[in-house]
Amino acid sequence: MGNKNNYIGIIISRMALFIVIFSFQFSVFNFIHAQEPETFNVTVHDSSGGSHTETFELPLSMTYPIDSLLADWKAKNYIDLGKDCSTSDENPFFSDSIYIDRLSRIPAIIEMPFNEVVREFIEKYTSGSLRQRMSLMLSLSNFYIPMFEEALYAYDLPLELKYLPIIESALNPKAISRVGASGLWQFMLGTGKIYGLENNSYVDERQDPIKATWAAVRYLKDMYDIYKDWNLAIAAYNCGPGNVNKAISRSGKRDYWEIYNYLPKETRGYVPSFIAANYVMTYYCHHNICPMETNLPEATDTIQVNRNVHFQQIADICGVDIDMLKSLNPQYKRDIIPGDSKPQTLRLPQNYVGTFIEKQDTIYAHRADEFFRNRRVVAVPQQNVRQQRARTTTPAKASVPTNGTAINHKIKSGETLSGIASRYGVTVSQIRSWNGISGTRINAGQTLKIYK
Repeated sequence: MGNKNNYIGIIISRMALFIVIFSFQFSVFNFIHAQEPETFNVTVHDSSGGSHTETFELPLSMTYPIDSLLADWKAKNYIDLGKDCSTSDENPFFSDSIYIDRLSRIPAIIEMPFNEVVREFIEKYTSGSLRQRMSLMLSLSNFYIPMFEEALYAYDLPLELKYLPIIESALNPKAISRVGASGLWQFMLGTGKIYGLENNSYVDERQDPIKATWAAVRYLKDMYDIYKDWNLAIAAYNCGPGNVNKAISRSGKRDYWEIYNYLPKETRGYVPSFIAANYVMTYYCHHNICPMETNLPEATDTIQVNRNVHFQQIADICGVDIDMLKSLNPQYKRDIIPGDSKPQTLRLPQNYVGTFIEKQDTIYAHRADEFFRNRRVVAVPQQNVRQQRARTTTPAKASVPTNGTAINHKIKSGETLSGIASRYGVTVSQIRSWNGISGTRINAGQTLKIYK
């Protein structure tokens, strides 16, 4: 018991900073799922022979309209929908023992056990409309998986983590959740800033596939350094370390499946969903799912931009497709690279890099007045004669008769200015002028000066 309490104490102390940082991010965690997500039920059998029904939600990325995913420039230009495989649409039935054997054969460091929940996620991903979605994921993986593997390899993390973005964003770098998580790895704004991802009016580096990938790998490494268990680290990536710590504290355990019932409902399905994604991306052929035909994209390279430039300026002068520029540089929100503020990165097909360098002065000057209208200096206009007189003229004081006698009149309840003026044989305007009254409202008990 003492060792267990010590472990929990260490976890809580090491996570104090993370809890403060992520408190806002995960205060809205439940809200994202309050929008009637797509759910399904699973009958779960426990070790005592009993059973109960649990409700799970499909990852939000698996509910994105397939048309929106196919509308991406990469999908339209490098995936040939007409050459999809012609195998059966039927999803074969496999026994539990087959699933158990296949999962055990995946060369994975992360534990990937089988149970009813994992099976149901596999069945969901390989059935119905999700079959076409998984076919698209297999094709899109050609663009992104090598990038994920490079970063994971550099930090010596399990390569099977490369499939997390499938359930996070459906491999869409422009994906934005209902609470503002963005990019392939679905960083919240605060978390992204902690891991060095810039966000301003022009740039959202959470949507930069390369920078966001390296940031996500560092985040996952930090989670593993805390928990020393990959399933717990993945759970923390989903619901936040604070929720995982609560589950550990309440259960007294430090194994994902032992704290399972103490985790938020959404996170109970997150690790099984991750296991299912690894299974399907490995054994898709056994379920009659084929990758959509993919043509290898052109080689690209990056260059540094030190001045503001609009994608249209580059497209006009270099002859490169503007949709290609947007797809290769998804981090720029308004099609503008704000190079004036600090050097920025522009990714281009290799055969256009030389053209850009050779013609960059022409590019920056082309239609510059049209795209960049913010002025650097603005002169304050001079006042005209009438404005100067209006500012310098002293307001006229009320005229007071030089030979008149001042009378103090104390206003009684019910009296009006017109009645008082009539009584003393003066005008209302004179009373107002003598006493500095702008309107007609007077109060009982107030004293007025009247000159006779």
